[in-house]
Amino acid sequence: MLIYEPKATTIEKLKFVICDICKKKYDNDKDFFETQEFFHIQETGGYGSVFGDGKEINVDICQHCMNKILIDNQVEI
Repeated sequence: MLIYEPKATTIEKLKFVICDICKKKYDNDKDFFETQEFFHIQETGGYGSVFGDGKEINVDICQHCMNKILIDNQVEI
């Protein structure tokens, strides 16, 4: 989940990123390199999808959780 800091202009500044798996909140000012390594996945379920036809899927995953997912499932990159 991306949380933006309100600005007086039309440009939004990213303030926090929350991992949808571990729920850890990263401050973009303090944890800049961590927030840059997030996986942001946006997809739309197609016909016959387990998620539902036309269902919007948005996931933000930190690099640590993604690493655990890949290692636990023995995915080779």
